[in-house]
Amino acid sequence: MTATHGYDEAALLRVGAPPEPPGFAAFWSGLQARARAVDPAPVVLGSGPGGVMDIEFTSLDGVRLGGWLVRPDGPVELALVVGHGYGGRDGPELDLVPDGAAALFTAFRGLPDRGLVPGIPAVAAEHVLHGIGSVETYVHGGCASDLWCAASALLALLPSPPARLAYVGSSFGGGIGALALPWDDRFAAAVLHVPSFGNHDVRLAIPCEGSGEAVRRHVAAHPRAREVLRFFDAATAAARLRIPTLVAPALADAVVPPPGQFAVHNALPGPKELVVLSSGHADGPAAEAGHDRYVTAARAFLTR
Repeated sequence: MTATHGYDEAALLRVGAPPEPPGFAAFWSGLQARARAVDPAPVVLGSGPGGVMDIEFTSLDGVRLGGWLVRPDGPVELALVVGHGYGGRDGPELDLVPDGAAALFTAFRGLPDRGLVPGIPAVAAEHVLHGIGSVETYVHGGCASDLWCAASALLALLPSPPARLAYVGSSFGGGIGALALPWDDRFAAAVLHVPSFGNHDVRLAIPCEGSGEAVRRHVAAHPRAREVLRFFDAATAAARLRIPTLVAPALADAVVPPPGQFAVHNALPGPKELVVLSSGHADGPAAEAGHDRYVTAARAFLTR
């Protein structure tokens, strides 16, 4: 099967979201309340070229994470928390930041290299299974907490509150964004690029080349894990996300199957914008052109 996994665009636009499991809202709102109570204690470790600052902050359970901060000299109208994919991040992606905006390029727990944490595997196929035995221990709950605490750190590092706070996340970071953002009223907009973790019922039936394959094989051997995953379905959570959101899913993607990506967009009940890409998690001129189109659309969306 090709990277379309047998879906054309019309079929992708019909993919739905699984219903919430009992206790879904109570779990997520409780986790968010715990994360919001954390003092992020951000510190600037140094500055590099272009005024990019190397920072650290504290997340839930005392996890210390790193990242990079950029901020303009004057008042900040727009501030961004920027997530990353399952490969981690080794620096900021400044092309995503509109002129005059501030941005914190955060790390998520366990992932290279600014999020490395003893005891959490750094390899995607292992990280995605960490703590999957229960809703309370699954690593993706901790990663959502990292997003919330990154927002707290960013706001603490700015001289005055921004007019708008937004989130930008790709792949893993897109899925974590869909999970986390419905529960945090500080955010006014979101951009989710080829988001992962959408509609696990569909994902578990599709072999792929990404972390979802490790999950698919694990659930086949441990069916009870499916009940944990119901609490970490990005499409289920997206049904509660009412802030303006741009989603950029791909028609073909061997790593994150497109039906899961489109499920996130399709579930959104609030204002939304769709930028359909020809391919995701790919190389070559067509993929580069698609990425450029996504960046242009994201910057325009965030500055409206």
